[in-house]
Amino acid sequence: MRKFETLLLLSPELAADAREAVLATLTGVVERVEGKVLEADHWGMRDLAYPVQKQMRGYYVRLETAMPNDGVAELERIIRITDGIFKFVTVKLADEHEEVA
Repeated sequence: MRKFETLLLLSPELAADAREAVLATLTGVVERVEGKVLEADHWGMRDLAYPVQKQMRGYYVRLETAMPNDGVAELERIIRITDGIFKFVTVKLADEHEEVA
């Protein structure tokens, strides 16, 4: 399995429980492709440098995952069809993920 990082920009209009529901959905997708979420880091509400979908603020979340390559395509497909996510980017962090016992 490879290690990936996904940065999500969520709508500022989403309530806290709606944000958690979106993240629970994404965690479920990662687990369905036989991966796991290593870390979910909430950066919080930030000002944007330019308007995105007419919004000047957004809620940032960083997900660090370990999953197979084809799992990234499925995760990004679900992100694209999920309401409340403005932008996202996924990058590969490492070729191999070592399990820590």
